[in-house]
Amino acid sequence: MKNILTVTAACVVLSACAQDNSLRTGFNSAAGSQLDTGNFGAATMNNSLIQSGDADYTINLARRFAQEVNSTVTFPFNSTALDEAARATLRKQATWIKQFPEVRFKVFGHTDLVGSQSYNRRLGLKRAEAVVLYLTSQGISRSRLEAVVSFGETQPLIVTEGMERRNRRTVTEVSGFVQNHPMVLNGKYAEVIFREYIGAADAPATVTAADGS
Repeated sequence: MKNILTVTAACVVLSACAQDNSLRTGFNSAAGSQLDTGNFGAATMNNSLIQSGDADYTINLARRFAQEVNSTVTFPFNSTALDEAARATLRKQATWIKQFPEVRFKVFGHTDLVGSQSYNRRLGLKRAEAVVLYLTSQGISRSRLEAVVSFGETQPLIVTEGMERRNRRTVTEVSGFVQNHPMVLNGKYAEVIFREYIGAADAPATVTAADGS
């Protein structure tokens, strides 16, 4: 028993020393010698977004975009071609996007389940790129289309092994605000949300009394 306790105590001491050495090595090592795993600062960044209102307004804009504009276009089988219905939807998206020069967008590409996963991921990316290209042809800056992302066949709307047009789609979503834009630097997020509501408001109707006054 005494030997077991001695070995256990030694293991605890060695473990503590190893942890201490690891901390010292990390602290004393040259800058950049250890890569950030991606978690450092994540909580601080999230708190900053919440406190500044950036996160809330991004969510509000995303909801408004989804309510006011059809965010989805679909494609023929094994194709990236935009038919007239898709182009009409994207023109409406572009009109909405132009109202908010401070806002960035992502386009997500999807496919149906026919074909290999690797091929469908590439196809989804090409579909997203086709949408981005069309939006830029409508006067939207490419820098505001933050990313082109493909989910391939991994997120079907209709679960079927066969061909399904509703799965062959792209989805445009609000992703955040343009860095260094004057509106963002001035903190006028509320104006971003309400500006177009106010500007588009109809003039009050004139009520005419029965006596003509």
